[in-house]
Amino acid sequence: MKRDIGLARTMLFAIEKDEKATDCGFICLNIDGYSEEKVSYHVNLLYEAGLIDTVGLSSLTSYRWEPKRLTWQGHEFLDSARNDNLWGKTKERLQVEED
Repeated sequence: MKRDIGLARTMLFAIEKDEKATDCGFICLNIDGYSEEKVSYHVNLLYEAGLIDTVGLSSLTSYRWEPKRLTWQGHEFLDSARNDNLWGKTKERLQVEED
């Protein structure tokens, strides 16, 4: 699956906005226009990047990761990502084009 940096940014803003875990201990993310699988994949990528804490709910028949909260690094990343000028420079550095 291809990484979508725009989706990752949108997800981080959604996690920051919600930050209220369900009774199960995670945030239910539904991002319009994206499948559960793609969102789950990006939740895991954000975890691997150290930007969020997650809960792994994968099984033998499904792949599922849910966010719990932003990490310190996640908050720092969002502080930079809020500024459209800095966000443009970040995408350039990552050599990523938004679809």
